[in-house]
Amino acid sequence: MPFAHGAACPPSRPAAHRATATMGEAPEPSPQAPLAVLSKVELRVSCKHLLDRDTLNKSDPCVLLLMQSQGQWMEVDRSEVIKSNLNPVFAKIFTVDYYFEEVQKLRFEVYDSHGHAGVGTHDDDFLGGMECTVGQIVAQKRVTKPLFLKYGKFAGKSTITVISEEISGNNGYVELAFRAKKLDDKDLFSKSDPFLEIYRIDDDRSEQLVYRTEVVKNNLSPIWEPFKVSLNSLCSCEEKRKLRCVVWDYDSRGKHDFIGEFFTTFEEMQKAMGENKVQWDCMNPKYKIKKRNYKNSGVVVLLDLKIHRVYSFLDYIMGGCQIHFTVAIDFTASNGDPRNSCSLHYINPYQPNEYLKALVAVGEICQDYDSDKKFSALGFGARIPPKYEVSHDFAINFNPDNDECEGIQGVVESYQSCLPKIQLYGPTNVAPIISKVARVAADEERTKEASQYFILLILTDGVVTDMADTREAIVRASYLPMSIIIVGVGNADFTDMQILDGDDGILRSPKGEPVLRDIVQFVPFREFKNASPTALAKCVLAEVPKQVVEYYSYKAFPPRCPQPETPDSNLSSPQ
Repeated sequence: MPFAHGAACPPSRPAAHRATATMGEAPEPSPQAPLAVLSKVELRVSCKHLLDRDTLNKSDPCVLLLMQSQGQWMEVDRSEVIKSNLNPVFAKIFTVDYYFEEVQKLRFEVYDSHGHAGVGTHDDDFLGGMECTVGQIVAQKRVTKPLFLKYGKFAGKSTITVISEEISGNNGYVELAFRAKKLDDKDLFSKSDPFLEIYRIDDDRSEQLVYRTEVVKNNLSPIWEPFKVSLNSLCSCEEKRKLRCVVWDYDSRGKHDFIGEFFTTFEEMQKAMGENKVQWDCMNPKYKIKKRNYKNSGVVVLLDLKIHRVYSFLDYIMGGCQIHFTVAIDFTASNGDPRNSCSLHYINPYQPNEYLKALVAVGEICQDYDSDKKFSALGFGARIPPKYEVSHDFAINFNPDNDECEGIQGVVESYQSCLPKIQLYGPTNVAPIISKVARVAADEERTKEASQYFILLILTDGVVTDMADTREAIVRASYLPMSIIIVGVGNADFTDMQILDGDDGILRSPKGEPVLRDIVQFVPFREFKNASPTALAKCVLAEVPKQVVEYYSYKAFPPRCPQPETPDSNLSSPQ
């Protein structure tokens, strides 16, 4: 099979849409809960005996990870480029979601990179590919396979090795800042160009590369940039596990000179917390034997260490965070006269229309995370009583002081009763409703607690007409505790709506400001017309757990302490 080039795809989205509890925790699956039981898996990649594509130097390899989605290969992520090396060990750690119930096909493609030109797209740059499934890697923990060129031809003796590790549910990460002093000078006409590598020594005595710093040019006392690694990656969450740290002098041809090494543990590193510093002699074993008065080849200093707890979606939910659900319904004239059976708003006593199907499918999931079961229900694009002026953010219960309805059934009843009272009009402006929910979310943000997160479900039959204002509103909202789900109803061409879903690139405001977080999910309802209602809910809510965690992590808000149960409490979560 020819190895194609993958298009850009968000690393966070798995091949099939599923809800993601960030650190691998999830409630038991049930008909009402889309949160599938899953784990996050870290993949480490190395290669041996790669083909040499360069005339003067060795190849500069880079690995692309692709995942199959709906029969198409989509790029998920890519590694760094390692200069002039046919046996690279990549520092990049790929993270993928693992689902027991799905066959998740992966493809690893190795290319010879060309500096600023990036990864090549010509056959000459392709060093080989390998296909497997996440399940295979997880089951075997370590997979080594030959690399193939196009049409099943072996890429010489080239092999690729992928090692997997599951990220534990109580995982955290550590931030480390290193420097060195008085390192040995390995260069004749200039000073060394040092970089640091940290390896974890596993139970079988094999070494796993945890992190590789940047190169500091022409400096014997370098200060490396602080970096973050997961505790699972650093020491398998075992403080006494041995770590090997190696300092090299960088060589552009890939023949790095060994300066020295030292051994430590995470337990020892923790002495660097606060104002303290920890330092180690950087030792060259050969010099120690040969040189009588040898002391060291320099010292490496851990300037700072910070431990961060990583919370999951369920940590926040179980801490009492409520998910507040708002639905916004398109009442523009393009929907058709509600009295006509061809209208998208036609009320058929025997068959709910697409608006109701989407509303119920998503709302029934969200209501499990909202203790008062009251939902805000808004409309836009209609002339409303008493003056029949066009409004783009009216309460469909016609109570301007309280737009909330009792449960999903209350929203359905308000929707049905408001249809005869309004005149469908236009245009399709959604920015006012996004801004309205954003104002409430901004008030919540000021509490500096993880107490309430907002989901806005927009149901519309066409492309929005105020696209510039909508983009601006979404960028503003990305800084607040809210997510936006847009469901396209009917058979319109929704191609232009994809711009709001950051999957094909980063959404920007008209002035060029990027969103802080990808908070929009767009789905055409027609793709789920013949599927079960849960399929739509699973798809549109798939990214919400990740978005909740991203927001609170960005704000550094920990979960609240769980509140004791009271007789009045009716908070229910999926069983």
